[in-house]
Amino acid sequence: MAHFLKRFVALVLGAGICAGVSAQTKIDVVVFGPPSLGYFVVPIIKSQKLDLAHGLDLNFVKRPPSAYIAQFNSGEFKVGASAALLSVAVASSKGVKVSYLFNAFNYFGAVVTERPGIRTVKDLEGHQLVAATATTNFAMFKWLAGKNGADVGKIPVQNTAPPGLVGYALADRADAIQLWEPALSVLMSKKPSFRSLELNIDAQWKAAGGVGHIPYLGVAAHQSWLAENPGAAEKLHAVYKDAAAWILGKPAEAAKLISATIKGSDVEVIRKLIEDNARLGLEVRRAADIAKDIETVYAAGLDSGYLKAPVDKSTIYQGR
Repeated sequence: MAHFLKRFVALVLGAGICAGVSAQTKIDVVVFGPPSLGYFVVPIIKSQKLDLAHGLDLNFVKRPPSAYIAQFNSGEFKVGASAALLSVAVASSKGVKVSYLFNAFNYFGAVVTERPGIRTVKDLEGHQLVAATATTNFAMFKWLAGKNGADVGKIPVQNTAPPGLVGYALADRADAIQLWEPALSVLMSKKPSFRSLELNIDAQWKAAGGVGHIPYLGVAAHQSWLAENPGAAEKLHAVYKDAAAWILGKPAEAAKLISATIKGSDVEVIRKLIEDNARLGLEVRRAADIAKDIETVYAAGLDSGYLKAPVDKSTIYQGR
């Protein structure tokens, strides 16, 4: 009898363990490598096991922008965590059925220079600009530059992946660099002589009809995957919501974890970036709740010529 009870307990415990493992849905998520906004929350999600807490096991796979876009659009990866709105719009225009689930970071971009002859965005005409041209951040910069009187077609642009932007700047290999956070703060901490050109982001956004912050980067997924995985989008949203709260609530601890993934970073620089949050723009919001602002971003893409046709509204995820 005792032997039978031992076997029965072992079977029950084994079933419980198996159930616990199977309860975690494993998802391969493609993301830009650090330093990038898409990767910013990854060390927190994994170190604090926030994905496991919501029944997910997220496997983040790092890719540079062009590879990210190709592999996400092809469906090799069904979920993307460096999903910029205009990239989602372009994918949709090519017949890729994808939806923007939620926003994680609001838009901020900058152009920095040390050249004395470059004081305004228009002064960039005829001068070499280095940028990650495959990114939505650069696409939004082109829209802003045009609104500030610059002829973008007259600005020679050298393309590089986001991790290379700081290196270009420190090596003085270009007249100006277009970049964003956290790379901007890392660069300015190493070389404070750089100055940012005025882009009038808030004024141009309001003039375009924006009603809040500019939604910029978040998480997107293929619509076929969403249909096959009901409830997964809400779990992803909960993971990111918890990660944002943890980062903003514990900036010193978060800075240590995040800066460890960024080559040449400084913990204090990242901590101050988090505490201010104005340029970082960390704010998790469901796509359905900011549909008007998303449509305004799409309109900006059409205005700048980055988009060639109106965007399918199915790209704005409405599920709960």
